[in-house]
Amino acid sequence: MATPNQASHWDAIVVGGGSAGLSASLTLGRARRKTLVFDTGMPRNRFASHMHAVLGNEGTDPLELLAKGRSECERYGIEFTAQEVTSVRELPETPDGGPLLLEVAASDGSTHLTRALIGASGLRDELPPVPGLSERWGKTVAHCPYCHGFEFADQRIGVLGFGPAGLHHAEMLRQWTDQLTLFSGGMGELDLDQVLRLESCGIRIEPAPVHALKGDPAGPIEVELATGETQTVDAAFTFGHLVPNDGYLEQLSLERTEVPFGGNFIKADAQGQTSNSRIWLAGNVCQPSANVPMSIAVGNVAAAACNMALITEDFDLALKQ
Repeated sequence: MATPNQASHWDAIVVGGGSAGLSASLTLGRARRKTLVFDTGMPRNRFASHMHAVLGNEGTDPLELLAKGRSECERYGIEFTAQEVTSVRELPETPDGGPLLLEVAASDGSTHLTRALIGASGLRDELPPVPGLSERWGKTVAHCPYCHGFEFADQRIGVLGFGPAGLHHAEMLRQWTDQLTLFSGGMGELDLDQVLRLESCGIRIEPAPVHALKGDPAGPIEVELATGETQTVDAAFTFGHLVPNDGYLEQLSLERTEVPFGGNFIKADAQGQTSNSRIWLAGNVCQPSANVPMSIAVGNVAAAACNMALITEDFDLALKQ
């Protein structure tokens, strides 16, 4: 590993040690690429104790999956660092005709030179500012019905609506229970068509704003309303504001796009390629709706595309010699 005053050289650097990053790293390792993974150990799903709808790993602790994946990567010579990437910049063209490089700066002051980079740094959920919500996140408060809905099937579920996605959430969760309440106070007034649509399937609408979530964080939720009234549910679902962890790529001015329920994310094609020919993305950093199986798949795809670009460059450079 490089010291703060000495740059290390890599075929590829992967930023993020979650399911997308480890999948990409495993593929690069098996392609015999010298690869460094930056992993701060803070995956988005660390708040949950079990994963669901992950074939072959149903009910597995997500941290257990990552530990196994990291061990698999290490078998192929992949190296890891717990440092954080602070910035990435393109270096000027080398006078000797060698490959163009990216310079990756780390939080310990070290720098790393790489021919390619895969950003798999995920996103963070900025939760609604409701007292008592964050303590329950990943337990009795969640965002994904496919990941957590079955565990609360036929129980009392509340949807905490703070925007248009609240309607989408309520319609989805009706599949798991007929004891469903949409707390719509954070959404503004619903129009008549919206009310009739929800009520047609037995969804109850509570228009008073939610003031706080109370009670034992591991038990039923006492939803305290601005009116002073309290209603009890067994679980709540809500969307936070989704913020991609992509600040380290800021100075490259990569092309961005608006994604559903997400906002402004760096644009990547089906293979993870960004507007920079040396940078790929995989997982939630560019696809906020990607779950664990999807992240594993796109990590593999991005790594294969990255390796193919390096292969092409290897032959191009050889012809110039």
